[in-house]
Amino acid sequence: MGQVGQPGIVSYAASKGAVNAVVKSAALELARYSVRVNAVAPGMVKTEMFDEFVNILPPDQYNKNLAYHPLGFGDAEDVAYATQFLLSDAAKWITGTILNVDGGYTCH
Repeated sequence: MGQVGQPGIVSYAASKGAVNAVVKSAALELARYSVRVNAVAPGMVKTEMFDEFVNILPPDQYNKNLAYHPLGFGDAEDVAYATQFLLSDAAKWITGTILNVDGGYTCH
């Protein structure tokens, strides 16, 4: 929500936008110490919290949310693998990046 808009969640979107700004500013501040700062921005991930959320959604709302994720909802492992990459030496030249791990959500 820090990169796209949606009605009804202004405060939540503002908090995510703030995280994105912190990542970029902190990356510039800490680069001189060879510290990389990145973030992972996941879409809807199947967790216990997800299960509680979808249990209260009407089927049409569930399907609408699913349609916003062209590759479907994610698994916790999807986010973990992206995080693992950013923490690895394979990402040693990446800083100030928000990595979308959202099944295509932000493509809309």
